[in-house]
Amino acid sequence: MTRREAEHILVTGGAGYIGSHACKALAQAGFTPVVLDNLSRGHADAVKWGPLIKGDLRDTDLVRSALRDHNIGAVIHFAAYAYVGESMAQPAMYYDNNLGSMISLLQAMQAEGVGQIVFSSSCATYGIPEVQPITEDAPQAPINPYGRTKLICEWMLKDGAAAWNLRFAALRYFNAAGADPEGEIGERHDPETHLIPLALLAAAGHGSLQVMGEDYPTPDGTCIRDYIHVSDLARAHVLALEHLGRGGESLEVNLGTGQGHSVREVIAAAARVTGRDVPVLPASRRAGDPAMLTADPSRAAERLGFRAEISALDDIVADAAPWFGHPQRR
Repeated sequence: MTRREAEHILVTGGAGYIGSHACKALAQAGFTPVVLDNLSRGHADAVKWGPLIKGDLRDTDLVRSALRDHNIGAVIHFAAYAYVGESMAQPAMYYDNNLGSMISLLQAMQAEGVGQIVFSSSCATYGIPEVQPITEDAPQAPINPYGRTKLICEWMLKDGAAAWNLRFAALRYFNAAGADPEGEIGERHDPETHLIPLALLAAAGHGSLQVMGEDYPTPDGTCIRDYIHVSDLARAHVLALEHLGRGGESLEVNLGTGQGHSVREVIAAAARVTGRDVPVLPASRRAGDPAMLTADPSRAAERLGFRAEISALDDIVADAAPWFGHPQRR
C-alpha cells in the first residue's frame, strides 16, 4: 500500500454521531476521511473533513466505485441501525440493514483489493455477562437483535480473514457519550434515546426523563453502564487503523473506561453540570436491557496503547450539555 492510499479512508456512516467524531480524529492524524452515508440518520453538515458520497452501503457497485475512485487504503465501518428497543420491535429491518451493509461492503472490498477494516461493534454482543467487568473472552450471547447483528458481523469478518487477505479490528464499545470538546460536532438523534441527552433535555425543560426500571439488582435499582467519551472512541479508531497499517494482526477489543455509572448517577451529574433539576418519571424496564455492562479495557491498552482520557462523568456530561440547551461549562 502506498502512503497516498493509506491516507484515504472510507468511513461508512461518517455523517453520524460517532462517525463524524472519528472523521475529525482521522483528519487530525493526517488521514483524509471519505464519507459514505445515506443520511437517513446522519447529517450532511457534520461532514467537515473530507468528501461525502450519498448512497446506500448495500449498493455494492457504488461501494466499489468509492473504493476505486478515491484510492481507498482502508475502511472504518460505522453504518448501522443502533437502537436496542427499535431492534426488538423491528428485527427484520435490523437484519436487512446491518447484515446487508456488511455483506455488500466485504464483497466490494475483496473485489477492489482493500484488505483492512475497523468495525464498530458493541458490548451488546455479550448479552448478560456472568462476570463484571467484561473481558473480550466472555461468552458472546446477545439478547436483542441489534446485538445479534453486531455479533454476526464479527463472524463475517473472521470468515473473510480466513478466506482472503482481510485484516480487521472489531471494537466492542460500551456507551458512547459526550461531544467534541471544541464544539464543532455533537450528538443529534431523532428520536433521541440515549440517557445523557435525555437527562439534559429534561433539565432544559423538555418534559420528564423516564427511568426505565428501578428494580434491577444494582445498588440503587437502576441500570449501570460504562460511559466512554465519543472523542476517546474516535481516537481509538485511529489507533486501530494505525495498528492494521503497521501490519498488525486482526483483533477484538473492548472500549470503555472500566467504571460504571447508574441511571441515577447520570441524573445527578446532569443536575450538577446544568444547575437545574432533572424531572423524572418511573417506567417499566425496557426489553433487551442487561442490568450492568462495564468494560475491562486492559486489552485495548496493551494492544493499541489506548486509555480513555476524558473519563469523569461530569466532564462527559458537560461536553454534551451545549447540544441540549445548556451553556458550555468546560
